[in-house]
Amino acid sequence: MVRFTEKVNVSGGLHARPASVLVHKINQYRSTVTIRCGNRQTNGKSILGVMALGAKPGDEVDFEIEGADEREAAEDIRQLFLRDFAM
Repeated sequence: MVRFTEKVNVSGGLHARPASVLVHKINQYRSTVTIRCGNRQTNGKSILGVMALGAKPGDEVDFEIEGADEREAAEDIRQLFLRDFAM
């Protein structure tokens, strides 16, 4: 299991476009991804769930990844946050 926290630096937070980019990336992996923000949690493979987290700029988002490709998934997710979701 891999756990890490990222800070949302995207203008507008995890609204439709960055949430879509994140979910698309997560769905490339077999691992289970759970995302938490505040007292909310969701399946990282659900666009509606990620948007419902309501993550705003400056919020910290916790990731818990478990599965055969967990390390690769974690690295790709971290890279998205480093690039502010630019593809």
